[in-house]
Amino acid sequence: MKTFKYLLSCSIVILAFINCSDDEANFDYLNTVAPPTNVTALFQVTQDNTGLVTITPNSDGASKYNVYFGDETAEPEVVIQGRNIEHVYAEGTYTVKVEAIGITGLISEITKELVVSFNPPENLDVVIENDAAVSKKVNVTVNADFAISYDVYFGEPGSDNPVAANIGETASFVYQEAGTYTIRIVVMGAAIETTEYTEEFEVTAILQPIESAPLPPSRAAQDVISLYTSVYNDLPGTDFFPDWGQGGCCGSGWTTFDLNGDVMLQYINLSYQGNQLASPIDVTNMEYLHMDVWTAENVSRIETSLISVSNGEKPVWSDLTPNEWTSIDIPISAFTDQGLTVADIHQLKYVGDPFGTPDGGTVFIDNIYFWKAPEPASGLEGVWRLAPEPGALKVGPAPNSNEWWEIDAQGVIDRACYFDDEYVFSVDGSFYNVLGTETWIEGWQGGGDSCGPPVAPHDGSTPATYVYDSGAGTLTVNGTGSYIGLPKAVNAGELPNVAVPSSITYDITLTDNNNTMTVIIEAGGGVFWTYKLVRYTSPIVGTWKLAAESGALGVGPAPGDTGWWFCDEACVTARACYYDDAYVFGSDSSFSNDLGSETWIEGWQGGGDSCSTPVAPHDGSGLASFVYDESAGKITVYGVGAYIGLPKANNAGELPNVPIPNSIIYDVTFTDANTISVIIEAGGGVFWQYKLVRQ
Repeated sequence: MKTFKYLLSCSIVILAFINCSDDEANFDYLNTVAPPTNVTALFQVTQDNTGLVTITPNSDGASKYNVYFGDETAEPEVVIQGRNIEHVYAEGTYTVKVEAIGITGLISEITKELVVSFNPPENLDVVIENDAAVSKKVNVTVNADFAISYDVYFGEPGSDNPVAANIGETASFVYQEAGTYTIRIVVMGAAIETTEYTEEFEVTAILQPIESAPLPPSRAAQDVISLYTSVYNDLPGTDFFPDWGQGGCCGSGWTTFDLNGDVMLQYINLSYQGNQLASPIDVTNMEYLHMDVWTAENVSRIETSLISVSNGEKPVWSDLTPNEWTSIDIPISAFTDQGLTVADIHQLKYVGDPFGTPDGGTVFIDNIYFWKAPEPASGLEGVWRLAPEPGALKVGPAPNSNEWWEIDAQGVIDRACYFDDEYVFSVDGSFYNVLGTETWIEGWQGGGDSCGPPVAPHDGSTPATYVYDSGAGTLTVNGTGSYIGLPKAVNAGELPNVAVPSSITYDITLTDNNNTMTVIIEAGGGVFWTYKLVRYTSPIVGTWKLAAESGALGVGPAPGDTGWWFCDEACVTARACYYDDAYVFGSDSSFSNDLGSETWIEGWQGGGDSCSTPVAPHDGSGLASFVYDESAGKITVYGVGAYIGLPKANNAGELPNVPIPNSIIYDVTFTDANTISVIIEAGGGVFWQYKLVRQ
């Protein structure tokens, strides 16, 4: 039996900061430190009838432990992480409590039952089984009377050390090879005598996927050419198992594999195999070839070739991660850069490494399609809000009907927290619900039909995209919990009476020079919700530059503190090529770094800390967008290489010590309508700060 809870200690943590010029250090980052997790305690007893038990606590994130023995010993013993403690028990049953203490004083607590008996263990109940998710992993669980712990000798040659576990808990081991092994288990209590159990057990490898490949996102028909998916309209007549002679020469085979109704392609002992299209296709306008590949451990990588009718084939190799799906997106340019014509593709070829038998292996392939990013939907990109007027939100038995209900003037006032919600359509096809700290929370969400904090999944936290079909007048928002208007109104009906969908399709009409949007959704049969949205121009929209003055760029241990370094007047003059860089926030939610022919290039970028030509990806060439959460005072810039201030400073730390991120979040404060303070914590306790002025 085990119980678990979190506590907050009143400990005082004293930290020393080195190389700080300020007397005061900032400890805000400690607020983000979590309590210790995965707290355990291993009991090991000497088999000599003395009742001497060794207790070894462990966890993720603890620096020390308080161990309460559960007998007449009143005070706990303190154990440092990585060490253990011994205690002598009389025969009996005890509840041992372990408090794991983190560096901030946060405590996680568990309790475990300990039975001390001088009788030998008996009534063994042993379960040995192959793990359902990890290949060649075996789990052993033992229960017994008068037992405290057990050791498992898994029998793999060269692995003589046992795996120890408490009675009732699980000991696990991953074998190098599948096969039959002798597993020996020694069960121990406080008695001198132990009890043993031995079993011949067959260890198996998982040679096929146990879960489906990731579901492809929704895409407009013009943005995808599909060969094999369950989501898109596949090209008709494709032969997925053409016999090009590899069966006879190389021992390869092919079939389909049905995983609970999800049918995928299976290529056995893959040497080479592929797909023969019914007729050549032109993929010139596509950007990527996508496929999902699963393999066990024998295939380390796969070669994919596009084959042209007019000028042959070109290969691209992709590494595979064993025992899980590898999602592969190969740029079409990887083929065209080799001189391949992609206007007449009639075959795809797959080659395994190693090649075929005797060491070849099986691969499973699903979701084969060509795709491109959605083109900007003219007139739609930007930030939208519900029109703050009566009738902007209504429902009835027909489109635009208010027969059943509509928002009135008082409702607009009462729901001010809802009418400032933003629906952001970015030029890169991404969509965002920006709700701020409060929105309107209905009863089915656990609220009281009043303003309250957003409730997941309808809180804007899920990555989402959109597809706008201007010809059909439809708008599809993809992403569980993403929505327009009301979260409860979905195509199947109204929440909570139906499941939360992964996408919602709306009928829309743009008017008033694309500044007004009428959105209609039929929520089930004959229930039509209608919303009137108006384009909103954020105060951040415009062109901004660093203020050309001392202190406009600096870094320190806290917001507002640039004690570590700041750019003084001489620095501003030396970096004139940097201070003329522009950060452009478009009304269509686009963002761009306009750097001109030169900017300041640091050593990590290959420069000499001097003015030079911008270096990709931080050269403004990538497609980027932004979301400004006015109530939270935050700007998120999306796009690899897009940034404000310095390209090296991001939320995870500083380049090149961390990967280049896909997005960066900044804290923004308006000093006046034309001046903003932008701050980013680059890792823990390193605050870069910029003063920007509107141009």
